[in-house]
Amino acid sequence: MFHRFHSSNSMENKHIAVIAFPFGSHLMPLLNLVLKLAHAAPHCIFSFIGTHTSNAILFPKPNIPNNIKPYSISDGIPEGHVLSNDPTQKIDLFLKTGPQNLHKGIQLVEAETKKKVTCIISDAFVTSSLLVAQTLHVPWIALWLPTSCSLSLYFYTDLIRHHCANHAAKTTLDFLPGLSMMRVEDIPQDLNGEKESIFLRTLLSLGQVLPQAKAVVMNFFEELDPPLFVQDMRSKLQSLLYVVPLPSPLLPLSDKDSSGCLSWLDTNRARSVAYVCFGTVVAPPPHELVAVAEALEESGFPFLWSLKEGLMGGLPNGFVERTKMRGKVVAWTPQTQVLAHDSIGVFLTHCGSNSVIESVSNGVPMICRPFFGDQEIAGRVIEDIWESGMIIEGRVFTKNALLKSLNLILVKEEGKKIRENALKAKKTVEDAVKPEAQAAKDFKTLVEIISTS
Repeated sequence: MFHRFHSSNSMENKHIAVIAFPFGSHLMPLLNLVLKLAHAAPHCIFSFIGTHTSNAILFPKPNIPNNIKPYSISDGIPEGHVLSNDPTQKIDLFLKTGPQNLHKGIQLVEAETKKKVTCIISDAFVTSSLLVAQTLHVPWIALWLPTSCSLSLYFYTDLIRHHCANHAAKTTLDFLPGLSMMRVEDIPQDLNGEKESIFLRTLLSLGQVLPQAKAVVMNFFEELDPPLFVQDMRSKLQSLLYVVPLPSPLLPLSDKDSSGCLSWLDTNRARSVAYVCFGTVVAPPPHELVAVAEALEESGFPFLWSLKEGLMGGLPNGFVERTKMRGKVVAWTPQTQVLAHDSIGVFLTHCGSNSVIESVSNGVPMICRPFFGDQEIAGRVIEDIWESGMIIEGRVFTKNALLKSLNLILVKEEGKKIRENALKAKKTVEDAVKPEAQAAKDFKTLVEIISTS
């Protein structure tokens, strides 16, 4: 839970501009943090700057306090421009608008509120917000939303590139403090690739940019990160604060269970169901979808599969019909509630940071099939640091590899340790969210920064 801090005159007239990275899974955790801050500092006002499209996703939500208001800036897509299938194109066009676009947003919010912006909180990926904060002479706070350990990559890029160019895939990156089990194969391809994009240049600049932040806020649990990693990051940043990523009570859980997943889960035994979901951005290639279906069918385990409508045609003929007595394939699930359900025994995941947080918070072991970005790092953390899951053999789904993993985690004695470690991580999370834990102190520090700057 979060706490309301005593208001003081220092909080009056404080105006925090919040700058979103208006894509995919970054939006909800940013709003989640702002909701907590708006509740804890009711005398501050929060101007939430996104694009028209991203704000339409977040607002209007019920229970948004009246000290948070959305404002829209350009998404950078020229009129009449036809976007390609490359998801980074939209990102590049937005980032290309640079500080000028953000300044327009600041002018807009200051004109409407009649209050000068006193602090900027930004998704760390929108690095040009630092230039805006410097121009305004206000503190800049960066929020890191990908897998926490992936932050290390941007401080050791040259060493990593050297290793990726000259060493085999299984070579460990033993120079990364606290992350010596990371391997060359875990590093995002674009970090060592030739393809140059604005987004990549932005990522590569983080090692220089983030040390200029008044604070870098980590959307995770410090207690689950390797102490050496935390220590190393603290030595490089002015301040590193961990905030609890669990949803604010002001973000109501979806009461939409149109496909009846939760009532279906009620009919299954505890820790028996395999839950399958690969997020909203990517999908496994067709042959892997078929391999997942074949493994689920042959395994005999009950399963719940969240699969986008457009991909259902790629399932083997008759699969849904043949498995309907113990399986359910739906286009959408209320994932937070699904992973909290007692019947879930394992999660087949792409290792997106939000999915990992939800899984680890509920003590659910993971079978990992990472696709891009920080997902590879997350898979390695799950397998080798928490030991609460495994990366699928060969890093692609085959029927045999998945059958082996499902049997190991759901049934076999050798999987007992993984199951126990998943529950141990859940206990760590439960302790981390207590009012006396470090995260509560870090949150209080964050509130102090925004309300006294």
